[in-house]
Amino acid sequence: MSKITVVGAGKYGSTTAQRLAEADVADQVVMTDIVEGLPQGLALDMNQSRPVEKYRTLVTGTNDYADTAGSDVVVITAGLPRKPGMTRMDLLEVNAGIVTDVTNRLMEHSPEAILVVVTNPLDQMTTLAAEVSGLPRNKVMGQAGMLDSARFAHFIAEKTGADILDIEAVTLGSHGATMVPVPSLCKVGGRPLADVLDAETIEELVDRTRNGGAEIVGLLKTGSAYYAPSAAAAAMVRAILTDSEETMPVCAWTEGQYGIDGVYLGVLAKLGASGVTEIIEAPLTNGETEALREAAEAVREKVDDLRQIGSGG
Repeated sequence: MSKITVVGAGKYGSTTAQRLAEADVADQVVMTDIVEGLPQGLALDMNQSRPVEKYRTLVTGTNDYADTAGSDVVVITAGLPRKPGMTRMDLLEVNAGIVTDVTNRLMEHSPEAILVVVTNPLDQMTTLAAEVSGLPRNKVMGQAGMLDSARFAHFIAEKTGADILDIEAVTLGSHGATMVPVPSLCKVGGRPLADVLDAETIEELVDRTRNGGAEIVGLLKTGSAYYAPSAAAAAMVRAILTDSEETMPVCAWTEGQYGIDGVYLGVLAKLGASGVTEIIEAPLTNGETEALREAAEAVREKVDDLRQIGSGG
């Protein structure tokens, strides 16, 4: 029996659980949260939609990590969301404590699980989950590139008027200021993006993509995005559970690709039953490659900050 756990029953976590249940790729989705009654009530509501939506996956809401035992894949959404004016890095210290505690509890009951981290700041929290869990690096990854690429695709479709399903967009690098949208890999109806839009317009879309999350936070006033993020996380979990070997942009452990080694960073990777099965080194322009390397160094610096927090320094 296949089992997915989603940690956190807030809007992001509960929407992810709903998407995964409706995908019908697992026997059970467990949703856990510290708030008593919240995951239980949401799970009951979701389960009552099964005969309408025609899926069998059972959702279990719980406050007890024992109920997550034997999970194949775990999505970690727990943590404080951004508020207007906050950067993802403002969340570093408080969410580091949350992710450490959650990962330890998960490993106690599901020591072989594959972890998909979505808590911000993403690259640092993915690194932390990998170190705390002790899992092989291929079994720990972060969700960012799928979301950022989807945002880029939407902005391209909006600007060009093209069918959203005819847009190919790729975003690599970190989930933050050093995000690297990759125009050279983007296509509109099979045509290179540069043949459809001028350089100035493309740069405007790149900037909007980098600030895509902040734009939504600013509009909502309270809370942050969860529809597109949950869709991205669910797509990653589906690829893992179905062993699809689908290539998608994810935050993965680099081992020399693009001249980058030993850091979690957004790259194109194949996902399958063992997690990240291969990192694809896409053909980038010199400028894009340099931006990716700069993003890697920025992540390293923030990981050092994270370790200073952990050591009390």
